[in-house]
Amino acid sequence: MRSSKIWLARIEVSLAFLSGGLGVLTIFWRDWIEALTGWSPDHHSGSVEFGLIAVLLITSVSCAVVARRTYRRLVALSS
Repeated sequence: MRSSKIWLARIEVSLAFLSGGLGVLTIFWRDWIEALTGWSPDHHSGSVEFGLIAVLLITSVSCAVVARRTYRRLVALSS
């Protein structure tokens, strides 16, 4: 049981870092979607990128909060 919670916390922290990193990347390099895929969903207006920044950063904060709650439960179980 404890081992599965540890893996869950690790996955949650990894998702928080990944989505936060992509959010920061999008802030500084808005055309990475076009460079990676060659597809421009907003025809270089930047609207998709601003929406993506919001979604990624909200996801990052949410995953970090959930990971913190999971970690606190693990600490409480081990006490």
